[in-house]
Amino acid sequence: MINFASRKTDLLMNLKNNYLRKKKMGNRHAKTRSPQGFDADRDAKRLNKACKGMGTDEAAIIEILSSRTSEERQKIKHKYKATYGKDLEEVLKGDLSGNFEKTALALLDRPSEYAARQLREAVEGLGTDEPVLIEVLCTATNKEIIAMKEAYQRLFDRSLESDVKGDTSGNLKKILVSLLQANRDEGSDVDSDLAGQDAKALYDAGEGRWGTDELAFAEVLAKRSSKQLRVTFQAYKTIIGKDIEESIEEETSGDLQKAYLTLVRCAQDRAGYFAERLYKSMKGAGTDEKTLIRIIVTRAEIDLQEIKAKFQEKYQQSLTDMVRSDTSGDFRKLLVALLH
Repeated sequence: MINFASRKTDLLMNLKNNYLRKKKMGNRHAKTRSPQGFDADRDAKRLNKACKGMGTDEAAIIEILSSRTSEERQKIKHKYKATYGKDLEEVLKGDLSGNFEKTALALLDRPSEYAARQLREAVEGLGTDEPVLIEVLCTATNKEIIAMKEAYQRLFDRSLESDVKGDTSGNLKKILVSLLQANRDEGSDVDSDLAGQDAKALYDAGEGRWGTDELAFAEVLAKRSSKQLRVTFQAYKTIIGKDIEESIEEETSGDLQKAYLTLVRCAQDRAGYFAERLYKSMKGAGTDEKTLIRIIVTRAEIDLQEIKAKFQEKYQQSLTDMVRSDTSGDFRKLLVALLH
């Protein structure tokens, strides 16, 4: 006798698995493919036409830049230079302005180059933009940090590590330099015994003594995998009876606290961390356009769809709608196109 209930369950499971597989595969690439298929020569010609003559065809620029992958945009740049003998970036600089221009130029960089420029801006001149250093370095993978360091050296003929060392001090410098070594364990295995040892080391380094032993924090937070850290934080709560975030807030302050909390939150929920950063960049009076551009551009091909889902879950509103209400003009159109 046919068990229809069982077959129905199997069918539903298959549909669900197919949906999840397609979602996973399509998350990065589906929205970045043109219906006609990618053609660098055609895109270069369209961009040239968009910037030629009296007016600028902003709609064409938005459509091309927002619907291509980073690698495709590099090919367009090379084709444009080969065909017209000019850098596409320079042409767009002459035709665009404001935050629209900044976003378009950010999209023409490789991710590592854009990150390098953000870091250079953070340490250049008087004062240091510590929140940018913290956000970029505390959320990056080993591979991303290595690529940033190489791009920084190539673009500015300077060492990123030396510049960070020269522009920061104390315990913040220690944790950032530790992250710049790019030697975090990114394996998937979890060691429960090590988690218990690390949880105790974090307690002994923080609440268990007068002052905080930042070396222990750097050793654990900058070198363990996200999966390992999540188990460590669970062990910490079991042993100490409070969340690691609560202890960090009690034991540290300022930029060092921001760095530790960023590392903890990224290990627990990276998409949730970026959703919160985006929300804070728009809530209240004024908008932090720089943060808005940086996160949307850099996460576009990594986890932007997941960030959108987290944003909806956390704040009961659509990220796209909030961006739409907080920005205007062609800048708004480009960001909204990237979010789709």
